[in-house]
Amino acid sequence: MNANSPTGSGYWYGPDDRLDPPGAVLQALREYRNVEVARRRSTRDSMGMGETDLLALRYLLRAQAAGEQAGPKDLSRILGITTASTTSLIDRLVNSGHVRREPHPTDRRSLVIVPTGATDAEVRATLGDMHRRMMAVAEELSDEEARTVVRFLRRMSEAIAEPTDHGGN
Repeated sequence: MNANSPTGSGYWYGPDDRLDPPGAVLQALREYRNVEVARRRSTRDSMGMGETDLLALRYLLRAQAAGEQAGPKDLSRILGITTASTTSLIDRLVNSGHVRREPHPTDRRSLVIVPTGATDAEVRATLGDMHRRMMAVAEELSDEEARTVVRFLRRMSEAIAEPTDHGGN
């Protein structure tokens, strides 16, 4: 048996071989995270780009779908990177054909960054099936189960985001 499966000999079983539910939940969360990280890496590799590039494209595609304009300052803010890094990022994405710079429709001093139609099609082809499968799993949840999962994940996010007290008190 695999120690990473709930039926294996992992640490989430107590000394009496009964399932330790909190440990099993954390292990399932780790397994999901490992699969997600591997999938992201595979997606980045297949598209020939880094994590920040892919995050930028995701943001730009969402903005486009919402009918919003996104400029370099928006990318800097969302990605938490410097102006110089943003310029390099945009240059890479323009050179790879994933985005183009266009004049802002109302502010002639500004630019907007627009994903190309080919980018939208590439992202849909690369991630569309996975997103549909994920949505199908989420749609299987009852309203109560969905609220429980959302509450759990939000609380886990808060627990991870809290600074660690290294003071020893």
